[in-house]
Amino acid sequence: MSTTIANAVVTNPPARAPGRSRSWTSYVLIAPGVAWMLLFLVLPILMMVYVSFWTQTTFTIKPILTTKSWEMFFSSDTYLASLWTTVRLWLIVLGCTVVVGYPTALFVGLFVRNKTLSTVLLVLCVIPFWTSFLIRVLAWRPMLGEQGAINIILMGLGLIKQPIEALLFTELSVVIGMTQIYCVFMVGPVAFMLSRIDPNIIEAARDLGAGFPRIFRKIILPLSMPGVVVGAIFVSVMVLGEFATPAALSGRKTNMLGNIIVTQVGSLKWAFAAVAGVVLTLVMGMVVALLLRIVDLRREL
Repeated sequence: MSTTIANAVVTNPPARAPGRSRSWTSYVLIAPGVAWMLLFLVLPILMMVYVSFWTQTTFTIKPILTTKSWEMFFSSDTYLASLWTTVRLWLIVLGCTVVVGYPTALFVGLFVRNKTLSTVLLVLCVIPFWTSFLIRVLAWRPMLGEQGAINIILMGLGLIKQPIEALLFTELSVVIGMTQIYCVFMVGPVAFMLSRIDPNIIEAARDLGAGFPRIFRKIILPLSMPGVVVGAIFVSVMVLGEFATPAALSGRKTNMLGNIIVTQVGSLKWAFAAVAGVVLTLVMGMVVALLLRIVDLRREL
């Protein structure tokens, strides 16, 4: 009798609780990502916040906590102007990337049904990224200058009689450069979401008598909004942290928070740079949180 029971136990061992095994597997899988984020994201941000309260003198910085750097930031017209410039340029560039990128994505993702051709068109959009970022920025100088290609073409067509000086070393040149550089980050996510739309839905709407404006408003736009939000997050994070494009295309006349940080670090004013960095991080966080409230990406994607 006892031998029979022992054989049954060996043959059919008690099953382990699936929930416990699954939870340990989840912890093991997520551990590297959590460790990476803690080490290279959370810890640097906490250190930046800590340094922003250090005592800053002309050429030295001491780990004595004070709020003078924060008071100087919010009482300085230069810092507040750079914050407003950053927000303003972000809104303008984001709007321009949507206006330029959405129709492009609409054509590539919805009207082009040949997958090969759609892939080729998307590759053409990312060809500029095969070159250096600085080269792409500096390439706008000979294009936008008084003797640049754009002015030469416009004068050759008889559309203008004198070169347009406002094309270079102004905020307009910064907007043009950043729109061209970051537009592809809007095209990609939107084209992906548009390519997922079932053509039968649009065909059914047409059979029911709906025109393209109504189809776009009721079907295409709502289904593509997750792509717009993802593209907006990509564009927003990169534009808010910009410093190279404004410095190169505005002749250092346009200062964003990124330029302030670079200048302060170069002057060894770490506390002031940390304050600007914390403010910029908070602005980015609020922008991303606002965009995520528009669409529930976890449910839509």
